[in-house]
Amino acid sequence: MANHLRRARVARGWSQARLVHEIEQYSRQRLVTVASTNSLGVYVSDWENGRRKISSSYAAILRRLLGTTDDELFSDVTIVNDDRGGYAQLVEHLDASDAVDQSTLRALRRQTELLRTMDRQLGAAQLVDQMQSHLVRLQENLSFAVLPSARQPLARALAEAASLAAWQALDVGAADRAWRHYEMAKSAAREADDPLHLAHATGEQAYVLADAGRPELGAQLVQEAQRAGGKRLSPRLSAWLAAAEAELWALSQRSDECQRSLDRASGLLSRLTGVRDPDLPGIFLDETHLRRWRGHSLALLGDHRSIDELSTALTAMDDTFVRAAAGIRCDLAQAHLVRGETREARFHLREASSLVNLTGSVRYRLRVDRIKGLSDAGKC
Repeated sequence: MANHLRRARVARGWSQARLVHEIEQYSRQRLVTVASTNSLGVYVSDWENGRRKISSSYAAILRRLLGTTDDELFSDVTIVNDDRGGYAQLVEHLDASDAVDQSTLRALRRQTELLRTMDRQLGAAQLVDQMQSHLVRLQENLSFAVLPSARQPLARALAEAASLAAWQALDVGAADRAWRHYEMAKSAAREADDPLHLAHATGEQAYVLADAGRPELGAQLVQEAQRAGGKRLSPRLSAWLAAAEAELWALSQRSDECQRSLDRASGLLSRLTGVRDPDLPGIFLDETHLRRWRGHSLALLGDHRSIDELSTALTAMDDTFVRAAAGIRCDLAQAHLVRGETREARFHLREASSLVNLTGSVRYRLRVDRIKGLSDAGKC
């Protein structure tokens, strides 16, 4: 338990005093009673050193603040025994799953969409409880659905939700959880015989590899997603996969492959209107989003053209994409550093840091800290 809490706090870049402050702020906003400042300081130290057990009420607060699950907070997993008859409980689960009709499915998918909207505006950390509960409900319904006609739509809904949960886990620095959720999403997509969600989950999973320092392997995984999906993929999804491949090649400093992938994405997208496919709501891609992606890739390669691309994208982008705006600010800071424009770089870095604090993104916090280190050292 001690190491898990400390690791989650450090990943967020928080001191123990900052964690105490966040607990107090949370309690004021939610009208929850917590201990005094001095007592909380003792609690945090005791929790991290294994001298005090984290109560369920404080665990709920920590999950929301740090974006962790109970399994990630605690070393020991409590198994709850049920003394009801096994068959009676099975029938209860079967009946509950059988009651899932089209209206219930639509409600479950609307819940996924609501969580997606909240995620891009508020960040993933605040949604860990809601997302986990949503996944558990979908998994339970799928586990006890009997016939393929009932299982396939539930599997499709689970694939969509699990991909979102995986991306949120990656955002809060929980790489292992992200990988497992992507595997869940891919398995569900295969059962649903849904090549779109399978390719999307596979493409996003490549970012776990990239964050682990294996971007070339990630690019190969995206290529495999494109190959396996073939002609069954929609043009917008194909464009999204090409853009993702471009970013991964840029991370690998392979500019020729990056440019070819960007050109392919642009060609596919030029024939489309709108920003989303009805069958794949997890993807947002139009010219503005592609421009953001292009600017990001060029910034990674040290190409000065990135500044114009990123500035245009930042102006045109929907204000609800708060985390994406943090990414653009990071890219602009990096691009200005390459040009030796430290004043502009530090401005965008401050803006990025403010947005990161708003969303609680560990992933972007690491980017901000890395670029800040380069800025302080006077390097690009």
